[in-house]
Amino acid sequence: MMNSKPNSQFDPILVADIGGTNARFALITAFNLEKKQFVIEHNITFPSANFGSLQAALQHYLSQVNNIQPRRACLAVAGPIKAGQVHLTNLGWHFSVAEVKAEFDLAQLEVINDFAAFAYAAPYLDAQQNIAVKAGQADTDANIAVMGPGTGFGAACLVRTTQASAVLSCEAGHMTLASVNELDTQLIAQLRKQLPHVSVETVFSGPGIVHLYQAMAAVNGVEAQNLTAAQISELANNGECSICDATLNQFCDWIGSVAGDLAVAFGALGGVYIGGGILPRMQDRLLASRFVERFNAKGIMSQYVSQIPVTLVIQDNIPLIGAAACLHVNGQS
Repeated sequence: MMNSKPNSQFDPILVADIGGTNARFALITAFNLEKKQFVIEHNITFPSANFGSLQAALQHYLSQVNNIQPRRACLAVAGPIKAGQVHLTNLGWHFSVAEVKAEFDLAQLEVINDFAAFAYAAPYLDAQQNIAVKAGQADTDANIAVMGPGTGFGAACLVRTTQASAVLSCEAGHMTLASVNELDTQLIAQLRKQLPHVSVETVFSGPGIVHLYQAMAAVNGVEAQNLTAAQISELANNGECSICDATLNQFCDWIGSVAGDLAVAFGALGGVYIGGGILPRMQDRLLASRFVERFNAKGIMSQYVSQIPVTLVIQDNIPLIGAAACLHVNGQS
């Protein structure tokens, strides 16, 4: 037994989820050993545009939490981190990790991207709050893959051994998209007429739905309308457009192949977790699709992937959980 107490207590840890629309801050005050869940308190969200910098947003949050001064922090950000410099292009924010650490007198400050946070969070998610897409038997010491379409396409891997774990970030969205059947091949041929590189992201993202719709229309000999991704979804769900409906069905089927590819590439016998901004809104269509069939269709590796469970994550606070787990996993809590 790890501990006779239900919670492991520690000094509050500051965590944040910094996106182009909202900046969410919270304090992690304990870790529930029985449920393997972090205790999140003082969870406050502000419009990011209200502040001219991360520092201003952080200072405002700290002024709201009764002058608590955390000594450790981890921030999940929707942007690149290079050589200790963070650029949030949509906000015009730029900051140095070292300078923020010094300005707020932090003993430790980690900054990770949003999909790295998703990977760190995966072992601490609540199964009852999420949706099983594919049954399987997860190996508790094996790697976990996370992925999802949103504005772009993100993926990461939680690399685990019996002694330690770490997150491998990557640019999986820019891999060349592979075809599995004749329809895939025809769609890629159409996509190549307008895209110099048909990558995973050019199809499996918000803008990608439009690309896929246009290609689907061409394959079916129908003139494509000038539709947005939201309009395509609405027309498909209302039964008003068969090409839109076929587009979303193909999206769900084909992403099963991509998820299976990433499961093989990452050796994700610990499970695959899918999220992002699009799939949680398509859960009924996803569950009715050929996602599982396409996920398993890996030739001589089909038996390998057949044992891997896939979960659609709809639980809230994933970046905050991941930020907390980043410190916890590395032995800092």
